[in-house]
Amino acid sequence: MTLKRITLQLARNPGITEGDARIGYFIVAPLTGDGHLDVDTWREHKKECRVTRFHPDPDEHATGLLTHRGNQWKFHYDDEDEGDDEAGYRLGDHVFKEGEYITVASHGETPLTYRITDISDV
Repeated sequence: MTLKRITLQLARNPGITEGDARIGYFIVAPLTGDGHLDVDTWREHKKECRVTRFHPDPDEHATGLLTHRGNQWKFHYDDEDEGDDEAGYRLGDHVFKEGEYITVASHGETPLTYRITDISDV
C-alpha cells in the first residue's frame, strides 16, 4: 500500500475568477487502483492520513487528520480554535486524479471548489 500526497488548489469560484494556487490543501491518503479513497486501508493507517491547509495568511494554516464517519470524509484539525471539521462534498464518490475538482466546506462557510493539481507517492 502506498499513501498518496494529493494537492488541491483553489479553483475558479464566484468572486474568485482566476482561482488561487496559494490556497488549498495537501491530503495524505490511500487511493484504490481506480482513484477512490480507500476506506479499508485508511482504517489501518489513520494516523498517517493527514490534511494540511495552506494559505498566504499564516492564521489560515492548519494541520490535522483525514477522518471518516459513516459515509462522510472530513478534515479534523489538531487545534481547538480551528472550529468544526471541514467537510468534503461526497469525497468518497470522487475519483482522485489530476485535473478533477473537489468541493470543501470550510468552517461552515460557503463551499469552495478546488482542483487536484498533483498526486504523488508519499
